[in-house]
Amino acid sequence: MDIYEEIVKLRQEGRRGAVATIVNVRGSIPSFETAKMLVRDDGSIAGTIGGGCVEAEIWQAAREVMESEKPRTLTFNLNQDPKYDTGLVCGGTLDIFVEPILPPALLYIFGAGHVSVNLYQVARRAGFEVIVVDDREAYANRQRFPEAKEIIAEDFDRVMAQLNPGEAAYLVIVTRGHRDDMRVLRWAVQTRARYIGMIGSRRKTITIFNELTKEGLSAKLFERVHAPVGLDIGAITPEEIAVAITAELIAARRRVERDLPHMSWFHSRKREEAGSPADLLEESEEEV
Repeated sequence: MDIYEEIVKLRQEGRRGAVATIVNVRGSIPSFETAKMLVRDDGSIAGTIGGGCVEAEIWQAAREVMESEKPRTLTFNLNQDPKYDTGLVCGGTLDIFVEPILPPALLYIFGAGHVSVNLYQVARRAGFEVIVVDDREAYANRQRFPEAKEIIAEDFDRVMAQLNPGEAAYLVIVTRGHRDDMRVLRWAVQTRARYIGMIGSRRKTITIFNELTKEGLSAKLFERVHAPVGLDIGAITPEEIAVAITAELIAARRRVERDLPHMSWFHSRKREEAGSPADLLEESEEEV
């Protein structure tokens, strides 16, 4: 089995994995330097780094690397630790590098206006594959988005009924109006998408959140919504707004843990008051 082909297949299917590679050897070991083992997200493996307890520990480490999305290097001293004496080891020391295999970052842009065109351009340069969705063929077309992975020019409800964004998906809502933004957000918060952002003013954000909670959606669903979307860098023009949004997408992709200057009213208010999502939405009605 060709591990490299398996990695490509895994990414094409939108799945995760981790590759373990022996990167340094001192003494005798039951395998060879550069030996590789792929661990898929379902726990199955391809290749081997020698078997035994070392491989079992690497399998567990690979699962952790998939979750954290950060690589690790592990060292095994087969001379001194009796638990590795399974009859397979030869008494050496080896370092194993475990790196995550992640599906391509897939950005769905709902809306195909001026901000969308600029976001498509900037996000593609940052490594995102882009799918554009709009109900207007005059806007959602190859002339405006020549290198998009896919362009869908259909009614939003019809499109959303067919989409099933996975954990590697990023959703940015920049349609032409309140009504469509709310339709898309209603669907988006119930998906597994890694990131959800919606453009708009503070007033618009509060109004839409309140309307959707009145429909019966749990306020907790909005905890991961970035609205207004993007980092607060003072952006005004469509080009600048695209940069602010892409910066926030990168932060989400890289799992940045430190506080960032989000424009999201919801997130900043929640941190300041440490209240529940429901409380914040109720308190905001007076400000609308």
